[in-house]
Amino acid sequence: MTTNDGSIRATGRCLCGSVRYSVRGPLRSTVTACHCRSCRRFTGGLWTGTVARQEHVVIEESGSLKWYQSSAHAKRAFCSNCGSSLFWQGLEEPLFSIAAGSLDEPTGLKLACHGWTSEAADYWDFSPDVPLRSGPSGLGPPEAG
Repeated sequence: MTTNDGSIRATGRCLCGSVRYSVRGPLRSTVTACHCRSCRRFTGGLWTGTVARQEHVVIEESGSLKWYQSSAHAKRAFCSNCGSSLFWQGLEEPLFSIAAGSLDEPTGLKLACHGWTSEAADYWDFSPDVPLRSGPSGLGPPEAG
């Protein structure tokens, strides 16, 4: 599912649609789930991303795209209108990490691994005993304290 002729391989957008992009080249077929503290703060959960070369990512509508230098080594992009986390890029890297959740479906991607599990949130449980639900959690309000 890759192209070398400049045709569109994938498209994506933020939640409100003011930032839209396309990938016009190879896109890694796997997704990494990053549990590091920085990614958790950026997304409110964990970062799930794939990568493409920077020159293959075309920002079609930049509307409210904002970049934030989150460390001495990397910057992150988000929509300043709706707050969607969109991109991560190492400052010395030719690759763009793309938020998997911002890609239009079907993506054809597969989860490959969980990274930075040493920094996973204290509530995260990698156990297969955690229920999978296809709809709302049904867990209700907080317990009385």
